[in-house]
Amino acid sequence: MTLLYLVAGEASGDVLGARLMAALAARRPGLRFAGVGGPRMQAQGLVSLFPMQELSLMGLAEVLPALWRVRARLRETEADVLARRPDALVTIDAPSFTLRLAARLRPKGVRVIHYVAPQVWAWRPGRVRKIAARVDRLLCLLPFEPGFFAAAGIDARFVGHPILEGASPGDGMAFRATAGIAPDAPVLAVMPGSRSGELARHLPLFGEALARLSGEVPGVVPVALALPEHEARIATAWPGTRVVSADADKRDALAAAAAALVKSGTSSLEVALAGVPQVVAYRGNPLTAAIVRRLVRVRHASLVNLLASEPAVPELLQEQATGASLAAAVGTLLSDPRAAERQHAAFAEVRAALAAPGGVLPSEAAAEAVLEALQKP
Repeated sequence: MTLLYLVAGEASGDVLGARLMAALAARRPGLRFAGVGGPRMQAQGLVSLFPMQELSLMGLAEVLPALWRVRARLRETEADVLARRPDALVTIDAPSFTLRLAARLRPKGVRVIHYVAPQVWAWRPGRVRKIAARVDRLLCLLPFEPGFFAAAGIDARFVGHPILEGASPGDGMAFRATAGIAPDAPVLAVMPGSRSGELARHLPLFGEALARLSGEVPGVVPVALALPEHEARIATAWPGTRVVSADADKRDALAAAAAALVKSGTSSLEVALAGVPQVVAYRGNPLTAAIVRRLVRVRHASLVNLLASEPAVPELLQEQATGASLAAAVGTLLSDPRAAERQHAAFAEVRAALAAPGGVLPSEAAAEAVLEALQKP
């Protein structure tokens, strides 16, 4: 009986892994799973080797203090894979852990499929050679990625972006009614990030912007979109701000929003696909940011700007991200219909670019790519 060993390292990977498991099980009844995952993958039948949250680290300042623990988990996972001898190892995002695991196991005869291509096309493109030595197949979320990786001899497949999957339109009027927000009040969706380090940097920064906007935009109503475990922390940092954590409530809040202030990352795509004009911001650890700046090879941080024919989303990063600059950029979106309209045109391009080939769901395309790889000698 076929056994797949899946390893995810953070909440977004847990979502991808769970959808992939469901799509695989529908196509191959009796397929067995093992590995490392979070609550969503566990709900699909995975018994996690250890808590996935131990791997949810980002940036040098966050990784270094926990390096000894991560190395121990790496050795533990390697030993478990070798003991089980799965038909394939499916690593999901979190490349700092998963590709190190792949580097240990592929030379020992383990077939490796990596889901979510590392964005080496954006910085340090020379790393593509290391990826080529570590994976048998790469599943890509962005349409321009397969060509880049194929040039390095990597079997890469575009499977569509999972952000298109499972997101039904929200009900903005219902959200306003439930939250007691006037029908004509400008709602501002605020997404400061999901990692603890991101929140530590963005809560005071975004909070200053919100304070300025409250005095500059009459009646503005900020609504924070958060993970459940961060709801209390955000509510404490931003008194009077509504905080929503349930997926349905987030969709409804975005449907009600006139604009959004968003931490750079996949969340900007989520907001774009909801049709909400946005300002993208990020302030990282200064040491990590200094290193990244020396290596980056793309002109934009926002995936919306990278995928659209013309950049449309304001990006305020590091020292450019101040309370004053964020408030000014968001204020423009709330007051200038033309600025918002330019973003709507870009969002339509992005949606078309991210669709999976053949009109199937991204998780279904990913499952087909995994099963096809299992047939290769």
